[in-house]
Amino acid sequence: MIRVEAYRPEMETQVDALWREAFPDDPPRNRAAVAIPAKLAFQPDLLLVATEDGAVVGTVMAGYDGHRGWLYAVAVRRSHRRRGIGRTLIGEAEERLAKIGCTKINLQVRATNEAVVGFYRDLGYAVEERISMGKAVGS
Repeated sequence: MIRVEAYRPEMETQVDALWREAFPDDPPRNRAAVAIPAKLAFQPDLLLVATEDGAVVGTVMAGYDGHRGWLYAVAVRRSHRRRGIGRTLIGEAEERLAKIGCTKINLQVRATNEAVVGFYRDLGYAVEERISMGKAVGS
């Protein structure tokens, strides 16, 4: 049975392995060893994991800045995809964000990842005309 729960420190190795599987091209700043401590310092209850028999099979990291909510690191093990785990994780993150006053949630998807765009469309998300910009700081 799949269970969604808050991240616990003893899950780091499993989360790291999942993220390396799901996001093999991510830069080092997005690795678990960097991202998790930063998240635990701010809104730690918005880092959620899906587990099955004690094994981490999915994650979602959410955040809210008082203006917009964001979803990051939505990942499900390849072996567990198409079982509703991603949908369940996002639903839980949306509920938690709503409880703290969030009325708009954003996320970013690589334009070439058509399957993931379709997944989010099925959940009610829409492609918005925006230009995404970013800047790495302090590196």
